[in-house]
Amino acid sequence: MLDLKRVLAAAPKKPDGSPLRPLMTPWGEAILDAKRTNETEPTGDNEPIALHPHPQFERDSFHSLNGFWDYAIVDCENPAAAWLTAAPPTTWDGEIRVPFSPEAPLSGVNRQLQPSQLLWYRRCVPAPQLEERQLLILHFEAVDYACRCIVNGREVGTHTGGYLPMSFDITSESVMGAGQLDILLCVRDPSDAGVQLRGKQRLERGGIWYTAQSGIWQTAWWEVVPETYMRQARILPRADEGLLEIHVTTNVPARETLHVTLRSEGSVVAQGSAVAEERFPDQLLKERESSLAFCVTLAVPDPHLWSPDDPFLYQLELQLGSDIVHSYCAFRTVSVQPDGEGVPRLFLNHQPLFVEGVLDQGYWPDGLLTAPSDEALIFDIETMKAAGFNLLRKHIKVEQDRWYYHCDRLGMLVWQDMVSGGDPLSAWHSSYKPTLLRASWNAKRDNNPKAWAHLSAASEEYRAEWLASCVLTVRYLENHPSVVVWGLFNEAWGQFNSDAAVQAVRLIDPTRPIDATSGWYDQGGGDFLSVHNYFRPLQVYRDFAKPPRAFVLSEFGGISFPVPGHCALDTEYGYGSAADPEAFRTELDQVIRQAEALEAAGCTGFVYTQLSDVEEETNGLLTYDRRINKLDLP
Repeated sequence: MLDLKRVLAAAPKKPDGSPLRPLMTPWGEAILDAKRTNETEPTGDNEPIALHPHPQFERDSFHSLNGFWDYAIVDCENPAAAWLTAAPPTTWDGEIRVPFSPEAPLSGVNRQLQPSQLLWYRRCVPAPQLEERQLLILHFEAVDYACRCIVNGREVGTHTGGYLPMSFDITSESVMGAGQLDILLCVRDPSDAGVQLRGKQRLERGGIWYTAQSGIWQTAWWEVVPETYMRQARILPRADEGLLEIHVTTNVPARETLHVTLRSEGSVVAQGSAVAEERFPDQLLKERESSLAFCVTLAVPDPHLWSPDDPFLYQLELQLGSDIVHSYCAFRTVSVQPDGEGVPRLFLNHQPLFVEGVLDQGYWPDGLLTAPSDEALIFDIETMKAAGFNLLRKHIKVEQDRWYYHCDRLGMLVWQDMVSGGDPLSAWHSSYKPTLLRASWNAKRDNNPKAWAHLSAASEEYRAEWLASCVLTVRYLENHPSVVVWGLFNEAWGQFNSDAAVQAVRLIDPTRPIDATSGWYDQGGGDFLSVHNYFRPLQVYRDFAKPPRAFVLSEFGGISFPVPGHCALDTEYGYGSAADPEAFRTELDQVIRQAEALEAAGCTGFVYTQLSDVEEETNGLLTYDRRINKLDLP
C-alpha cells in the first residue's frame, strides 16, 4: 500500500531562493589554505587535480594547465550564435581557478553564468619546445556546454557537450607564437533554459535539482606527441577464451608497427605486434577515428579474474614508433542469465552476484560537479566499500576518468547512467502519476511523438544529441572493468524510443547488460525490470517481458537526517526522516535488511539513495561536506 504521508512530505517545494550556506570539504579547505600560505598560486603539478586525467591512456609528456586563468562574463543579445563569432573582451573581470566552474566556491568567482551571457577564459603560458616531427595537443576534459578555442589569435576548434573530453592540435599556433601560447576559450551554457544534456543542474535549484554550473570543470592540459600517434585504444579482454584483443587507431595512416606488452605485477605475460591493415567496422569507431586500425590479439591462458573482492589489474604498454602509452586492463565477464532455479540475475565471472549499491550524484559543496581533489574521489569509493556496498550508480553524470580508474583498482562496481536533458520536465508524467498510480508504469509507450511531449523529449535536437552522446559515452568508458551496466533513461526524463536505444548500445557493446528505463514506464527492453520504490512496501514485481529479465530495485530508501553545522540549508528533503542518529541507523538498517531479503524472492540487487547529502537533499549516508559519516555518529 502506498504511504501517502511520506509522499506528501516528499513533494517538491518551490525554491525559496535562500542562499546556500558555505560548506567546505577537507580537501577544498586544503586548497584554500595552500593559497593563503603562498604569495603566488602554485603551478603545474602542484595545482588541484593535476594528475594525469587518463591512467588507462597515459603518456609521460602530460602537462597540467589547471590553476588561475583570467575570466570575463559578458552580456550578449544572442549567445546561441555569438559564441561562434564573438571577439574576446578587452578587459577581464578577474581570475578563476581552473578546473572549477565560476559558480563553485573553489573557483574564487562565485557567479552564476546566465543563458544571456558568454564566459571567456584566457591564459598565457610558455610553449613547450617541440622537436622535429612532434605535435602539441591541447585537451579540455569537460567544458559545460559549448566552447570555441582560440590560440595565438587563430581559431583551433569548437565543441558542444558538457560531459565528454575534447582535444585540439595547436602545433602550428605554437610555432607561430614565438615561444608563448595565448589560449582563449569562449563558453556558452543555456543550462535548463535550453534542451541540451545537463543532468541535475538548474538555474533555480531546489529539492532534487542542484546548482547549475558552467565552463571548464575538468582538467585542462597538453601533451607532446610524435607526428604519428595513437589516438584511441579499444581494450577487449575475452576472459572465457583466454584472449586479449587490442584495437588502436592513429591520427593519420601509420606505417610503423604497433607493439603490445602485457605484464602481471611487473612480469611479462604476453607480447604481440601488428601493422595497420584492418578495416574497422563503423559501429566500433570512436569520434574522429579513421577506419584503418591496428589489431593485436594476445593469448593469456587462465587469466587472473577481476572482481570486487580481488580487483586485479594487468599492466599494458602500447608502442608505435616513438609513441609510448601506458595502460592497464582486467579480465572479467558480466551478464544477466538464469540462476540454478531459472531466476534471472546479474552474473559476474559466471557466478550470481547480489548487487548492494548506493546512488552517487557526484556533487560537492565547494566544487559542484568537480571533486576538490583526487583524494576526495577515493574517499567516497573507499568509504562506501567499507560500509559494505559493492556498487555505485553514477547518477545522470559522466564522471572524470580518474574516478573510474579508482573504481577499477579498488574493486567498486559501477552502474553508469546516461546524462539527461530535453524540454522542461513534466512533474505529473515524470513523478506524480507514476508515484501515485503504479498501473501507469506499463501504460505509456515511448515510441511516438505524443509520448515524447510528456517525457521532455519533444525536441529533435535533444534526441539527436542524446543518442550521439550515449554512443560516445559507451565508447569513452568501455575499457573500464568496473563499469558493469549501462543505464539509459531515468524516471521518464527525456525518454524516447528506449527499445531502439537498447539495440544501438547492444550493437556497440554486447558485453554489458543494459538498464533501459530505471524507475517506471518500462517498455520490456533491456536486461532489467528496474523499479524505484520510496513509498510502498519493498517487493519483487513480476516481469511480463518474454523472456523475463532480472528484477532490480534501482532506487529506494532516501532517509533524511540533517546533521547540524553540516547542511547547506535550513530546509531538508528526503523520502522519510529520522530525528536523531539512533533513529537514522535503526531505520536505515531496517530498510537495508528488507532490500537484502528480496534476494530470496528473485531480486538481483538494490541501489540505496544516496551516498551524500546534496544541497537541500539531506538523505545521504555522508554529509555534503564529507566531514561526517552518519553511520558512525554516537
